[in-house]
Amino acid sequence: MKRIALAVFIHLTVPVALFSQAGSSVFQFLNLPVSSRLAALGGTNVSLRDDDLNFAFQNPALLTENTHNNISLNYALYLADIMFGSAAYSYNYGKNYFAAGIHYINYGKFDYADEVGELSGEQFTAKDFAMNLMYARQLNDYFTAGATLKPIYSVYERYTSFAMALDMGVHFQSKNKLFMAGLVFRNMGVQLKGYYDTAEGQHREKLPFDIQLGVSQKFAHAPLRLSLTLHDLQRWDLGYQTYNIDAKDIKWVDMAFRHAIISMEFIPTKNFYVALSYNHRRHQEMTMSTFKSLAGFGVGAGVKIYKFHVGFGMAQYQLGNYTYQFSITTALDEFKL
Repeated sequence: MKRIALAVFIHLTVPVALFSQAGSSVFQFLNLPVSSRLAALGGTNVSLRDDDLNFAFQNPALLTENTHNNISLNYALYLADIMFGSAAYSYNYGKNYFAAGIHYINYGKFDYADEVGELSGEQFTAKDFAMNLMYARQLNDYFTAGATLKPIYSVYERYTSFAMALDMGVHFQSKNKLFMAGLVFRNMGVQLKGYYDTAEGQHREKLPFDIQLGVSQKFAHAPLRLSLTLHDLQRWDLGYQTYNIDAKDIKWVDMAFRHAIISMEFIPTKNFYVALSYNHRRHQEMTMSTFKSLAGFGVGAGVKIYKFHVGFGMAQYQLGNYTYQFSITTALDEFKL
C-alpha cells in the first residue's frame, strides 16, 4: 500500500513543475461545467463521490462501482446563443472503472466580412471538441485513483488546432462516507498543432492547466452537505488589469477567496437534491459596481423520475446574462440492457 501511495503521489506532483506557468491559455471551454449539477455547485467539484457519472469529467477518481453501465446527456444554453453539451458512458470490470465521454461547444454562425466591413453573404462556424477516455481503480476502502486522456480538436473557420491533455486525480472517502476529499491535476498536456504558423514555425499555446483540491462534508443527522473547492492552486495571482482595476490593488483576502468555491446541498433522499453555490472569482470579475448582481451564484435541483435522474442548473455570469443547463442520466441495467 505504501508503494502504491508513493507512486500516486509522484505521478500527481511531478507534472506541476512542467505546467505551473501563469498566463493566458487556449481551449478555455475545458473549464466549463459539463452538467447541471456541476453548474449549480459553482462550476466544478472534485470531492463529491455520489455515483454521478458527470463528476468524472472533473476528477476521474470519482467513478464508482455504482456508475457501471450508466449513460448521461447534458445540454447548456450559454451566453450570446453559444451552446455546449456533453455525453458519457461508463463500464466497470471488477475494481477497474472505465468511462468514455465527449464534450463540445458551438459558438454559432458568423458572417464573412472584408477589411472594410462589407458582408459577403456567406457564414462560417467555430467549434471545440474534447474526447474523454477515463479510467479509475479502487485502491482500498478509502482511496481511488484515476486518469483521463483527452484528445482535443478545434476548428474556427479554416483555422484548426489539435492538442492532447491528461487529467490525474485521487479521492479519499471516510469509512462512514460522510467526509470526502479529492485532488486533481487537470489539463496537463501540449498543443500539438497551432491555429497558424509564424516565421519560427507552429504557434503553440498553453493549455488551461489547473490544480484543484476539494472537500465535502455531510452531516450525520441533517440532510445537508457542504463542499469547498480550491482551484488554480498552481498560481496565486488570479487578478488582471482592467480599465479601472489594477490586479496589484487586489487585497490578500480577496485574492485568497478567488481560489475558492463554496457550495451547499439539501439532500433529503437519494433521489432528490437542491444545490446552491458561490464562486467568488466569478463574482468579482463579472459584477458591476453600479448595479446589483447575482454574478457568482449558482442554483439547481435534481430528481429521479421513473428510471431517469434529471437535473436543472442556473448561474448568472453578469447582470441579465444567465446560463441554463439540463441533464439526464440513467443506468442501463434498470432496462436490463
